[in-house]
Amino acid sequence: MASIVLVTDSTADIPLQVREKLGISMVPLKVNFGDESYLDNITLQPAQFYEKLASFGGLATSSQPSPSDFYDVYKRLTDEGHSVISIQLSGAMSGTYQSATIAKSMLEEDADVTVIDSKSASYGYGLLVVTAAEMAQAGASKEDIIAEVHRLRQELRLYFLVDTLEYLKKGGRIGKASAVLGSLLNIKPILSIDKEGIVFPFDKVRGQKRAMARIAEVLEADLKDRPVKLTIAVTPGHIAGVSELAELLKQHLNVQHYQETEIGPVIGTHAGPGTIGLFVTPVTVI
Repeated sequence: MASIVLVTDSTADIPLQVREKLGISMVPLKVNFGDESYLDNITLQPAQFYEKLASFGGLATSSQPSPSDFYDVYKRLTDEGHSVISIQLSGAMSGTYQSATIAKSMLEEDADVTVIDSKSASYGYGLLVVTAAEMAQAGASKEDIIAEVHRLRQELRLYFLVDTLEYLKKGGRIGKASAVLGSLLNIKPILSIDKEGIVFPFDKVRGQKRAMARIAEVLEADLKDRPVKLTIAVTPGHIAGVSELAELLKQHLNVQHYQETEIGPVIGTHAGPGTIGLFVTPVTVI
């Protein structure tokens, strides 16, 4: 039986050591500062990106991988006899999923590649990839892995706290009216991603502490005492509030596993510095 290998893109914000441990292949998006172009999480690491963004004086942009970028990875893995599960950034946010789908169509008919639209972003689907890779290493079937990915995608709760909606506004990821409101009266927008993979303003609260309390309140009412895994993602150099948020959530939720990760360059390009992402999944109890 062919071994199963996971492929993702750089916006999953999976730490390098985790990708290496689980054998996850990563296709990078590009980050552009004017005429300078970098490979997300390869030639430009998160800390370098936010330092460069602070001194750039403008907005960075991003660009998706080409179908040939995915094709090269799929071809190598399938030629080695692997079965591939490829999970990508929400197709509603980027053409990355489309590039992956086109790449699959370029392969021979017997190449075993399944491409999944995560309908999420950052570690919101990074955790799907990691779970799938862990299952693959444990010997789970491809059908069971794909079923678990879809189950987790429905169970996931995710929220983003952003300092400003200006980056999302200029990147075309959220409406202008919300951006204007978010700039007034110390309003801290709480963002989420809907079932179609589209960013939407979940709520608007005055001040970061109240925004954190609002998220804790919503999650507690939703999850009750169910055991959960909690991941918080933060932009390097802007860790203020992360420990406070983690402790607050641990007081309100039955957190069985907690970890932190970094928001990488491409997600940071659109969300901006100072963004905090939190991702919660119920733990399956057998």
